[in-house]
Amino acid sequence: MSFKLSQRSIDNLDGVKKDLVDVVKRAIEITEIDFGVTEGLRTVEKQRELFEKGASQTMASKHITGDAVDLVAYIGPKVCWELNVYDEIADAMRQAAEELNVNLRWGAAWHKNLTGSGMTGEDLMNEYIDLRRSEGKRPFIDAPHFELA
Repeated sequence: MSFKLSQRSIDNLDGVKKDLVDVVKRAIEITEIDFGVTEGLRTVEKQRELFEKGASQTMASKHITGDAVDLVAYIGPKVCWELNVYDEIADAMRQAAEELNVNLRWGAAWHKNLTGSGMTGEDLMNEYIDLRRSEGKRPFIDAPHFELA
């Protein structure tokens, strides 16, 4: 099955660094799960709002510099938030990034790069969760988020 980005997704890539745009465009061609781009470039004001609400953990977001995107999964016409769907998207993003020689980090596995890990998205996420728990810390899972590393 082959998917395409909607015009809205393409518009949401305005201001995003070319390497990351290229990865997203390649990933949509090879993914088994349809997705769209919900956000790319973000203003400092929007970041502050998300930070104050607790929806982001930093004011140094890579969205502000055009180095990050948020993707949303679609199962048919419906948005899906189930983690297992996002680790499949992560696999497509990893494959695309490796093909294009772009270093990528995923918001469900902050401890190491998605690219070059040699791991599936699911395994990488589980490793991150285990690591955080072993440190007595709560994992911060932001599965829709992908950023240049």
